[in-house]
Amino acid sequence: MEYPFVDLALARRLERAEGAATAALVDARAQLEPGLGATWIEVGGTMAMFDGPDSPMTQTFGFGVFSPPTDAQLDTLEAFFRSRGAGVVHEVSPLAAPTHLELLHRRGYAPIELTTQLFRPTSPAPAPELTVRSITPDESGRWADTSAAGWATAMPDSEALCRSIAWLSVHARGTVSFVAEQDGVWLGTAAARRVDDVCLLSGASTVPAARRRGVQRALLAARLQWARAAGVPLAVMGAAPGSESQRNAERSGFRVAGTRIQWRLRD
Repeated sequence: MEYPFVDLALARRLERAEGAATAALVDARAQLEPGLGATWIEVGGTMAMFDGPDSPMTQTFGFGVFSPPTDAQLDTLEAFFRSRGAGVVHEVSPLAAPTHLELLHRRGYAPIELTTQLFRPTSPAPAPELTVRSITPDESGRWADTSAAGWATAMPDSEALCRSIAWLSVHARGTVSFVAEQDGVWLGTAAARRVDDVCLLSGASTVPAARRRGVQRALLAARLQWARAAGVPLAVMGAAPGSESQRNAERSGFRVAGTRIQWRLRD
């Protein structure tokens, strides 16, 4: 496999893919729940998402990657969130312009979370070890329930939020939802979305009873095959640093593009 270099050009491809995919989820929210006011804007290449004040998708993508960050950009972004009663959060690539560090510190931001971003070419794609397929439209509700059940163990008291985001995923334009199963029993779920020449892999979830059975590796392999068949040369995903998800990804040929930092503006 020929991997691209980890540089600013790659960071822009990966950030654009994740920003566009999240924008599709926000657009789905706007259609399904118009009273919430879900929307997004772009400022100097930074995409700012509002999916409700408490949603983990309410944040920015690409800050400082497409243009050097400025006070004027932050003024606009902060007003976007504050006018909607939301906290101000930026998830920032390590390839962002170095000036972002001084700027965010000076304006009162603090780091709150880390995410490892991983990538690999889609060719050659490994063979799934379990049966994995895309779902049919009438299976959307079951997919959302299964996804939420898997995530709920890692996010106590958040099953309703997990199901809400999973429900958006199956309705977001361009997103393909996958299920791993055995003898008709659903073991796990995942999603994939093409953005230009990058495939974003997201939503990976395994039901508690199916843990340690290779479900996530099978879902990774199937989605890589799907992306390869669609002519998409590169795949990207995120994982908690040092997690089992990261280990599964590295076993499947993914490399670390960097660790992004979430910065939140202090109240």
